[in-house]
Amino acid sequence: MRAFVFPGQGAQEVGMGKDLYDAYPLAREMFEQANAILGFRLTDVIFDGTEEDIKQTRISQPAVFVHSLIASRVKTILQPHMVAGHSLGEYSALVACGALSFEDALRLVGRRAQAMQVACEMQPSTMAAVLGMADEEVDRICRSIANETVVAANFNCPGQVVISGTMAGVDLACERLKEAGARRALRLHVGGAFHSPLMQPAAEELQEAIMQTQFHTPFCPIYQNVNAYPQTDPEAIRSNLLLQLTTPVRWTQTIKNMVVDGADEFYEFGPGDVLKGLIRKIDNSVTVG
Repeated sequence: MRAFVFPGQGAQEVGMGKDLYDAYPLAREMFEQANAILGFRLTDVIFDGTEEDIKQTRISQPAVFVHSLIASRVKTILQPHMVAGHSLGEYSALVACGALSFEDALRLVGRRAQAMQVACEMQPSTMAAVLGMADEEVDRICRSIANETVVAANFNCPGQVVISGTMAGVDLACERLKEAGARRALRLHVGGAFHSPLMQPAAEELQEAIMQTQFHTPFCPIYQNVNAYPQTDPEAIRSNLLLQLTTPVRWTQTIKNMVVDGADEFYEFGPGDVLKGLIRKIDNSVTVG
């Protein structure tokens, strides 16, 4: 069975999508549609801007979303049997399975990006990658830290967890994790503490927009970040999406559940190939393309 997966923020790079824009009329149409919906020329920034320009959350999130959807439409005529997306990539997956229209999802992504950028500016915060330690131990150590916010935010693959929280909380957690045997625990160059309680202001800002958006019954299951389970009920999908900003991305369990449910071919659509590498580390018996 075919599974389509979509990357999140961090996969962006300057110039991404220019080859698609030049080669495919559909890609040009979708990029120009995105420019109109967002109210600024996204293509000018991602095709000709600087690395600093494209790193901005308000730019990188819609850029990765649009590129991912275009890639999925021009590079294959196949339909997926199941879909999933990592963090922001969940919005791409929702369009790929028919639960959201491209236009509605892009409006939500634009709103999400702006809300997250504001939340990041409200309180300095960060994330860190932890390598070589079991998920449960990373979670336990984060929970043991008092008076600071720090949580396990992304369970990416066995031995790779990203933590998220205040500057002091993440630094203290990194110290304790290395003392407990983590191979590495290093801060990431990100704008804030994504998938943590510090994103609650952004979640509240996004809630109204999600509640006003029409969700459809998808033609195949989407495995959502908050619980890694397949879902086809529109209202359950909506509820899970509301929780996504402040809860962990359970990517390891997502891929394991998809494999148990029959996925043996995974296709990543979007800039980069980070998810391919993670999937191979989670289950090297599947085909990754």
